[in-house]
Amino acid sequence: MAWLILLFSGLMETFWATMMKLSNGFSNWFFALLTVIGLIISMGGLVIATKHLPIGIAYPIWTGIGAVGSVLVGAWFFHNHITGVTWFFVVLLIISIIGIQISANH
Repeated sequence: MAWLILLFSGLMETFWATMMKLSNGFSNWFFALLTVIGLIISMGGLVIATKHLPIGIAYPIWTGIGAVGSVLVGAWFFHNHITGVTWFFVVLLIISIIGIQISANH
């Protein structure tokens, strides 16, 4: 269950980062509010997950999910130009996240 909470929390990190972008520097109160709500949910989930998972495992996975998710959202929804080299490193990050999770079980 801790892994699912961690996954959801990482996705919420992508959510709040996206809402922060949409808030236009917190000038749009609706998206600013969604940013704060997303932050609370994301951090709260990380707190719950670290009751059952080591911080050295949970935190890198949480930030990795948020980082990969933010790159994908930036590319798909905000039409950020992502180079082939950047995509290569995103794939490496995904592999690293999976590797950390697999190695945590041993």
